[in-house]
Amino acid sequence: MRLLHTMLRVGDLQRSIDFYTRVMGMKLLRTTDRPEHKYTLAFLGYGSNPEHAELELTHNHGVDSYDMGTAYGHIAIEVPDAYAACENIKTHGGRVTREAGPVAGGATVIAFVTDPDGYKVELIQRGTL
Repeated sequence: MRLLHTMLRVGDLQRSIDFYTRVMGMKLLRTTDRPEHKYTLAFLGYGSNPEHAELELTHNHGVDSYDMGTAYGHIAIEVPDAYAACENIKTHGGRVTREAGPVAGGATVIAFVTDPDGYKVELIQRGTL
């Protein structure tokens, strides 16, 4: 078994595609439009299956926002340098909600970014795990 993808429901598909490609550096791998069923999917990632897990963005036509609820935590992405990643994300218009630095009680360097729909994305610096 292996992880294939994580799905997030988004209110504005193009805005989210722009964020994950332009700000987070992912590639748009493929899209599926199902107008008769009122949804569109976009799959993004740093590579495609089977070598890499993907992020599936689901846009349900006519829905522009969702309740986060209290169960969702975050997506984690490994980066070579969390400090540089934060600067790059800010330069490209992204919102860093926790600057890079050691995790509370440990040495792992992390940061958090929030996407346009409010989903949290954790950056974990490679080599500090």
